[in-house]
Amino acid sequence: METTERIVEAYVRYIKGWFTIPNIKCQGQYEVDLLAVDVPGEGGVRRYHIESGVSISGAYSRLTTNAFSADKLKVRVHQAGQRRTLGYFAERKFGSAEVTETLKDYGFLPGNYAKVIVSWGWTDDVPAAAKRAGVELWDFQEILQEIADHCRTRRTYFTDDTMRTLQLMAKATKRP
Repeated sequence: METTERIVEAYVRYIKGWFTIPNIKCQGQYEVDLLAVDVPGEGGVRRYHIESGVSISGAYSRLTTNAFSADKLKVRVHQAGQRRTLGYFAERKFGSAEVTETLKDYGFLPGNYAKVIVSWGWTDDVPAAAKRAGVELWDFQEILQEIADHCRTRRTYFTDDTMRTLQLMAKATKRP
């Protein structure tokens, strides 16, 4: 599991208070980054399939609506750009039969869960396209800020290594 995926899981688990299952292997070369379940006080269950695509490399930091090509994804020089497209997430991470079949084993059926992409920002045309595709967008930078704000205002001791590291960083950079 990548560091950014661990941070997203820590956010969902410790800040949001949701149950999580990370890093689920599917048939073939597919995997689910994170499943989360929220059981709000008023009853009911909210399910989330969360995929992280966080990069801070200049050319590939933001999610785009550029065309996705499964063929280009196989070519090393095009892989990074293809993994930063909304189409990559819609087709490969959320829409592949391998993923949707695995999700059924966890009670995630079409229409009963939200699809979420976590990214280091996106181009201006992505929010409207994501909405049409039935996908929520979460900005990784905002997640980090929310974790830091939470850690600065509470005295909780975290034994989770990822959350403890973020907590120490937030305390060390406390704003006056």
